Amino acid sequence: MSMQREEFVAIAGCRTRLLRGGEGPPLLFLHGAQDGGAWPPFLQRLSRRFQVIAPDHPGFGGSDTPDWFDNVHDTAYFYLSFLQALGLSGLHLVGASLGGWIAAEVAVRSTERLASLTLVGASGIHLKGVPRPDEFLWTPEEAVRNLYHDPALAEQALAAPPEEAEIDRQLKNRFAAARIAWSPRGHDPHLEKWLHRIDVPGLVVWGREDRILPVDYAHRWAGRIPGAELAIIGDCGHLPQIERPDAFCAAMESFLGRAAR
Repeated sequence: MSMQREEFVAIAGCRTRLLRGGEGPPLLFLHGAQDGGAWPPFLQRLSRRFQVIAPDHPGFGGSDTPDWFDNVHDTAYFYLSFLQALGLSGLHLVGASLGGWIAAEVAVRSTERLASLTLVGASGIHLKGVPRPDEFLWTPEEAVRNLYHDPALAEQALAAPPEEAEIDRQLKNRFAAARIAWSPRGHDPHLEKWLHRIDVPGLVVWGREDRILPVDYAHRWAGRIPGAELAIIGDCGHLPQIERPDAFCAAMESFLGRAAR
């Protein structure tokens, strides 16, 4: 079983924290607004077949907040520099929620170093007539409860009060997420028209009972990215990689096996 290690790299003047584990083709996982900083079971499983790299975004977690960090486009360009600095190519890029938005912004700019793109419950686009909640108005408890379809998982996540360091990390992440996604809320109005530029195999993974981004968004993403596959996971909310890790990893491993051919 592979063990992850913590590293720090300097990219574009930003001291960036990352976790790395496993061997094989590189897989970069971009976390969501309140995630990062950990090595959950799904990353451990993927690290059996891939060299998994899981950074904290600029402004989030253990990474610096550089002077140039103003919007999601800055973060996308940062990750293009990140790939170049680490010499990564033939890369499987995976992004969840906010990380999916960032991953899509990276891919419309350049797929030169990518082997595939996977979006998991990704924000970043807007569907008129499809109501979605304003996450910035939720209390921390509401935010946790709305992540899951299974209320028992929400109760489990809320059961242990976070330590002071974790509270600080969450506040830092919340501020950074607002900086990226405050206006317009949770999307880039210009992103969707450029999704046709993505020319690597694509997969869109979604929880069927997602209360943050309804499953209509999954169909729009898959319809706009040329040739993208769609995997809808039942009995699952916004975090299929956490709530249904076996189904999530099975979908990922099947897709990545085909993408590597």
